[in-house]
Amino acid sequence: MPGGSGMLAFGLLALLAEILGTLGGFGSSMFFVPVAQLFFEFNLVLGITSVFHVFSNLSKIWLFRKTINYRLVVLIGLPGTVAVLAGAWLQGVAGFSYTRLVLGLFLFLFALLMLLFPNWKMPENRKLASVAGAIAGFLAGFTGTGGAVRGLALSAFGLPGAVFLGTSASIDLFVDSGRALIYWYNGYFGSKEAALIPLLLAVSVLGSWAGKKILEHLPETVFRKTVLLLIMATGLMMLVQTYFDKFFIY
Repeated sequence: MPGGSGMLAFGLLALLAEILGTLGGFGSSMFFVPVAQLFFEFNLVLGITSVFHVFSNLSKIWLFRKTINYRLVVLIGLPGTVAVLAGAWLQGVAGFSYTRLVLGLFLFLFALLMLLFPNWKMPENRKLASVAGAIAGFLAGFTGTGGAVRGLALSAFGLPGAVFLGTSASIDLFVDSGRALIYWYNGYFGSKEAALIPLLLAVSVLGSWAGKKILEHLPETVFRKTVLLLIMATGLMMLVQTYFDKFFIY
């Protein structure tokens, strides 16, 4: 566990990750995971991230409770919950060195295509939504980050900003609750780490609120571009981190 100054730095960086994750609409894990790995070992990072996301999602659900698309919550959230259990279990027994490389490349290229063709929208198809949810859930359990895949799927549906964020948080709550249980069972988050809970709770509430306030001043077209640019940035970050093999442990 980091000391006083280290904990302050961790809290401030986590707050920034939460604000960016709220604006991106796909959760803070893409930013939070590399930040947390500066202070904790990888298995503990997975456990902390899952607990942090439960608090974060509850905050967003309350803030955007009137704009949730419950049909997409069911279509994406249910298969994602099942898949996250498989991904979290598999992470405990195996590791694939090129997982983040492939995921980073996919996120970067797909987000770029959606920026180049801004009028393209995915039909609200049950099968497509369920497949996207399952993939995002599995990646969330296996790599600690799956929200960007879900963010791409929701962005492709062309949802308004507030609907996007409320729906994404509701889906994510199912996924993160499932993987938090698996990580706890695997010993990734125990009684010693429970001291982090007040900090994680405060950061999640404050970061979600700040992100909502910023969103209120963003036009829908700017919001969509912001989401895609953040996803491109996270994909590029994953490629760089994989290349240097510095921040992630496989």
